[in-house]
Amino acid sequence: MFLQLTLSEFNNHMIYSKWRLLSDHVLLTVNITIFEEHIQTTKYTIIKNSEEEKNFLVKFIESIKVLNMEYISNKENFEWIIQEFADNMDKIWFKHSKIVNITKHSKLWWNEECQRELKKYRASKWVEDWRIFGSIVKKTKCAFFDTKIQEIAGRNCSS
Repeated sequence: MFLQLTLSEFNNHMIYSKWRLLSDHVLLTVNITIFEEHIQTTKYTIIKNSEEEKNFLVKFIESIKVLNMEYISNKENFEWIIQEFADNMDKIWFKHSKIVNITKHSKLWWNEECQRELKKYRASKWVEDWRIFGSIVKKTKCAFFDTKIQEIAGRNCSS
């Protein structure tokens, strides 16, 4: 086995030559340190195809239309306009987005229809509402994963 001298984390190894038995191979163990990494657990998001997304896009387009481009005569004015636009985008984004907790159980395919049917079932506890919820979840998952498969297939075909 060849190890790079400069990588001290990989040079923490043991060779057990007495465990060789009849083979010319020996047992080798390498201890690799795994550093703790911070993983963001919340983010701001807008649910796709929701009313909030529609409102966000309307406000986004309006903010582009009201940009005053008359005084772009030098670099400083241009940078000022861009900064004003960025500030407006931040305000619009935080007004229409919400904080979402990301867990190992988060579901990218979950949408407002799933949420609505789950609330309906939790309120009624009826078996029929559970069946409707299950049907909606199945339909939503199929649509989501069919789209993902098409995206992957499209990327692989174009490569």
